[in-house]
Amino acid sequence: MSKAYEFLKECGYFYVLTINGDYPTGRPFGAVMECDGKLYISTNNGNQAHKQLRENKNMQILAKKEGTREWLRITGRATECTDINMKQKMLEECPILSKHFLSADEEKYLLFQVEVLHAEFH
Repeated sequence: MSKAYEFLKECGYFYVLTINGDYPTGRPFGAVMECDGKLYISTNNGNQAHKQLRENKNMQILAKKEGTREWLRITGRATECTDINMKQKMLEECPILSKHFLSADEEKYLLFQVEVLHAEFH
């Protein structure tokens, strides 16, 4: 497990920032998975996050440990992952997703692989 992934799991939730035209847009996420050294996040096709990630792959993840001054900024590029096996693995790793998605092949369920370009721990 990478240090960044462990940090995100300890935080419980984190913020994903995307590019919305000329400005960053952030929203809270809670589901994250690491597989073969790569991070994955999920969303659905009913929000702006997936549209923004498809239009501009550049993104950041920000997380802060509750009750501390420790925080993490990940700068990366997100690419949609359509591999049904990876989507199923994400559902298994993050049971909270079962509240939103019934199966890995559900059309609204989207998975993005995050290529970590830089991780800053503060």
